Amino acid sequence: MHTEKIRSIIAKHARLSVDAATLTEDSDLYAAGLTSLTTVNLMLALEDGFDIEFSDKMLGRKTFESIRSLSEAIEELVSA
Repeated sequence: MHTEKIRSIIAKHARLSVDAATLTEDSDLYAAGLTSLTTVNLMLALEDGFDIEFSDKMLGRKTFESIRSLSEAIEELVSA
């Protein structure tokens, strides 16, 4: 799992209204302040940080709703 690296990228790029360190793997990132604009910033930072590209089918709220869902998507892309 890539939880800590994802958390670090969230802290730098998602502009949440809460400290990223306080989020659990299942915390709702949208409830924590993630917006459509910051989702794009987060996606680009994650792609850069993990040297991946999110597929079109992954570009939905479900993928970006939690650290766990992001980790699962990244794991799928890294192992492909």
